[in-house]
Parts: sequence; structure tokens; C-alpha cells
Amino acid sequence: MNPPPPPPSVDAGAVALPGPTALQLVRRRGRIRGTLPMLGAAFVACVAYVDPGNFATNIAGGAKYGYLLLWVILAANLMAMLIQYLSAKVGIATGRNLPELCREHFPRPVTWGLWVQAELIAMATDLAEFVGAAIALNLLFGVPLFAAGLITSVVAFAILGLQTRGHRRFELAIAGLLGVILLGFLYDALHIGPDAGGVLRGFVPGFDGTGSILLATGILGATVMPHVIYLHSALTKDRIPARDDEERRSLLRFQRWDVVIAMSLAGIVNILMLVIAAALFHGSGLGVDSIEEAHAGFRSLIGPGAALAFALALMASGFASSSVGTYAGQVVMQ
Repeated sequence: MNPPPPPPSVDAGAVALPGPTALQLVRRRGRIRGTLPMLGAAFVACVAYVDPGNFATNIAGGAKYGYLLLWVILAANLMAMLIQYLSAKVGIATGRNLPELCREHFPRPVTWGLWVQAELIAMATDLAEFVGAAIALNLLFGVPLFAAGLITSVVAFAILGLQTRGHRRFELAIAGLLGVILLGFLYDALHIGPDAGGVLRGFVPGFDGTGSILLATGILGATVMPHVIYLHSALTKDRIPARDDEERRSLLRFQRWDVVIAMSLAGIVNILMLVIAAALFHGSGLGVDSIEEAHAGFRSLIGPGAALAFALALMASGFASSSVGTYAGQVVMQ
């Protein structure tokens, strides 16, 4: 009987086949469990599009001009979709975020100017977001504004601290707060009777004097947020590492859906703000020159439940957007 053949020798110089990539491991979880982890970055960015500044401009627009400026919100949201997708694409395609690319490709004086501009924008928007959350805490619990501002800072940094346990927890927290904002305005919308014809006419471009032009500019400025353009590229650049161009193209397809879904939700919230304000306050004779007056108007015209939903949405907006604004400033500073 012949002895069994010896086992095949292992070539010490052979190259081992690479294991599955991070994208392949995620996709192996199935259609739903493999898709959800691909989404989330755009939900972080879109919170800046429903911050307390949007509350002020949208409610003022609806109260003063009815449904006239709905088309401005739609146009601004479509612009935001394109800009945020391009920012996400930069992060995936290059593995760099936008501030890093600016530093690498622009002359030094230009990068210093862009840095100063971005930091000032982040601080200015953060200030409005902190004030919005503080007003919400004052309306809900009677907390003095200074103490409410301190509480807001603690909550914002606590949310931001979730990143130390992975980006997913931070994204889920922001998405949950976005859900609170959406549900708050859906609740209020169900308790009013908007003019369907007026809503449709509002999507036809037009103005009513210089005041409406100035307010449209305010709506546009409150909607398209420069600091999250920098941030979005940082959220996508190493979220799921790509091995080759084919995987990058696959990630970009998911990013398109991420941006469309998240920015559509932000657009719906902004449209609901203006529609509700137009249906309630336009021609009513009530003064709604501040968020506090809008809250009082909700209470007197619909009831305490609507006022509570409005205040909770404002608080969630302030908490989420202030943490995202702080994160954007951190990315630019780095």
C-alpha cells in the first residue's frame, strides 16, 4: 500500500486574498438591516435646515404674506439637496472633508479667510439655536433664559458626546429629535384647515412688495446653512471605508437616497411651518413678531395641546441644531 501524499506546501511568498470589506459586511445583513446603516449622515445635516431661525422666518412669512412665499421654501430646499449631496460626494470620493481640501488646494490667505468666515457663520447660527432652545425651555417649564441657555449647552454637548461611542448613536439621537419636530408640526397641521387652493398658488413664484422680497431673502438665508456644507463631507469621508471606485459608486447611490429623504423631511417641516402660520395668523390681527407671540397664538387659537407641540418642536430643534452647529465648528477648526 502506497503512503498518503504529503499535504501541499504553503508558499511563504503567496499573497492572502483580502477579506470582505466594511461595505460588504454591512450589505450581508439583508435588505433592511443592510440599508439602514448606510443612511444617517444627511439627517444630521438636515437638522440645520429646521433650526429656530427657520421657525422665525417661516412663521413671519406665513403671518404677513399668507401662502405667498411657499415657493421660496421649495426652491431653497431643492438647492439644499444639491449642495448637501455634492458635499457628501466630496467626502466619499476623496476621503477628505471640504475644509481639508480647501487647506490643501487654496493659497494660505484664502484658507485663512474661509476659516474665519466659517467660524463666524457657525457661531452666529449656534447663537440663534441656543436662544431658540432657551426660549422653548422658558415656555415649557418657566426656566429663566440665562439658566435655560446653560441647560441647552449641557444637552448639546451631551448629544455631541455620543460620538465617542460611535457615529451611529449620534445620528440616531439627531434623527429622533428631527422626528419630534416633524410630529409636532404634523399635530398642529391636523388641527387647522388650510386653503388648498392658496397652498397650490403659493408654489407659483411671485412677490408682494419689497417687504416680501426681504423676508424671502431671510427664508433663503435661514434654510441654506454654510456650516453644514463643510460638515456633511466630514460625516461621509470615513463613515464606511471604500476599497475601490465601485464601492464608492455604491456608497454614493445610498447617499443620494439619504439626502433626498432627509432634506425632503426638512422641506416638509418648513412648508408646514409657513402653512400653519398662514392659516392661523394671516389676517387674524394677532401680532406674531416673536416666537413667544406665536406660541401664545397657538394657545389662544387652537388650544394648549397645539402650543405644547410647538414648544416641544422648538426645543428639539434647538437641542439638535446647536449640537450639530458645534460639531461643524469643530470640524472647521480641526
